[in-house]
Amino acid sequence: MANHFSEFDPFDVPPEYRPLGAWAYIGYSLLFSIPILGFIFTVVFSFSGSNLNRRNYARMHLILTILAVILLLVMYFTGTLTQALTNAYGDSIPSYLSWLVRA
Repeated sequence: MANHFSEFDPFDVPPEYRPLGAWAYIGYSLLFSIPILGFIFTVVFSFSGSNLNRRNYARMHLILTILAVILLLVMYFTGTLTQALTNAYGDSIPSYLSWLVRA
């Protein structure tokens, strides 16, 4: 009995439905991790329709970034972030994190 999946070629679909390989996901993860440029690419890919898999991955990354920023803002305004930094570093909080600690 022939396997009906043996004739399926994942790259024999329109370009907007082509699957992304594992290396593509790794590359996009590295690209989206670049501080400002990565956020710009994330927003651009989130609203482009050239590849639906890339668009959905970019949207997932954008949603996680927005949730992380909201969580950090909530932690900052409730004082939880200050307490966490104080517990982690004691009284010697590094200068690059000192702006997060409210006096």
